[in-house]
Amino acid sequence: MLMTLLVCCNALLADCCTVPSRIPTTPEGMVLITGGEFTMGTSREDARADQKPAHKVYVDSFYMDITPVTNRQFQVFVDATGYVTTAEKAPTLEEIMSQVPPGTKPPAPEALVAASLVFKPTAGAVSLNNCHQWWEWKPGANWRHPTGPDSTIVGKEDHPVVHISWYDAVAYSKWAGKRLPTEAEWEYAATCGKTVRYSWGDEEFNEQSPQCNIWHGEFPYKSTKANGYYGTTAVKSFAPNAFGLYDMSGNVWQWCSDLYHASYYEQSPVNNPKGPLSSYDPQEPYATKRVHRGGSFLCHSSYCKGYEATARMKTNPDTSLNHLGFRCVK
Repeated sequence: MLMTLLVCCNALLADCCTVPSRIPTTPEGMVLITGGEFTMGTSREDARADQKPAHKVYVDSFYMDITPVTNRQFQVFVDATGYVTTAEKAPTLEEIMSQVPPGTKPPAPEALVAASLVFKPTAGAVSLNNCHQWWEWKPGANWRHPTGPDSTIVGKEDHPVVHISWYDAVAYSKWAGKRLPTEAEWEYAATCGKTVRYSWGDEEFNEQSPQCNIWHGEFPYKSTKANGYYGTTAVKSFAPNAFGLYDMSGNVWQWCSDLYHASYYEQSPVNNPKGPLSSYDPQEPYATKRVHRGGSFLCHSSYCKGYEATARMKTNPDTSLNHLGFRCVK
């Protein structure tokens, strides 16, 4: 009887001293972002109206991809699923006309081909009020062919994948067991929860010691980068922010899950905001748009300071461009 009691006590003691492992393993290629409260947006006078007002937001903890999704990673997804991106499919007339004001003249039939938008530098200085001057609707441009059918991603496997629509980004995210970040999560991760102007802090961009990949020179016609280069750079080419995240400023814009509404910040909830229930852009009131953040290699202080941590951009979810990519969270 005594022996039985001793055996039972030893067993109970062993159970009490066994601590189950409940600490989750950080997924490969991701970093844990510990949640918290921060000031989202800004009240600076020089900021755009949709960046205002500054408001308190709390986000729960989440994992975020250390870098934007690369060509190599997207290739694995396509090989596994056979997925065809939006840019690789011809748009329909119905899709296009649903996004423009009634009475708008429909595009020519020859324009309804598989194509995407590619940056084309202007011949000289131009007014910066019309972005159509430096964007070209280019047949054959897609994630495999970033600047057109004669271009390739060979040798650019570690560059961010581009020409990705919001639908493409969602499809990849679901396949990877992840999702797109909310706009609040993205900004919290970019600023590390601090009130700073850029993902690296408050210091202004320095062309001699660049903190990220944006335009050098005179936009949109004169690049003073080495050999006049403009385009994406390999991820991890610049220092990460304090959370260990690369390319939270510049290189490529990054899709968020949220719909875009110009005045959403005026009624945004405090806890884990997920964006408005409907979309509204006063510049294109008939179009439904999604948010993307972070800026790209085309940003320049003279035109677009999208590399500011609070800067917002909005685009139709079926749009693809050669400076638009994404990263995932979990």
